[in-house]
Amino acid sequence: MTESIVVAFISGGLTLLGVLISNNKHQAVADTKIEELTREVREHNNFAKRVPVMEEQIKVINHRISDLEEYHK
Repeated sequence: MTESIVVAFISGGLTLLGVLISNNKHQAVADTKIEELTREVREHNNFAKRVPVMEEQIKVINHRISDLEEYHK
């Protein structure tokens, strides 16, 4: 009976060790994915900040084109 208890503790300890190692690897992968997503979100946010500026510049350009078209008529 004592032998079976020792074997159970050894098996449980090795299983726990395997789970901890596996969990650390999965955590590293998850951290890498989160960092990549964070980078992509930052790029998107920078683009979102620039779009209104571009829209305003396009309005100005269209107005200038209209002025030139009126001038040449």
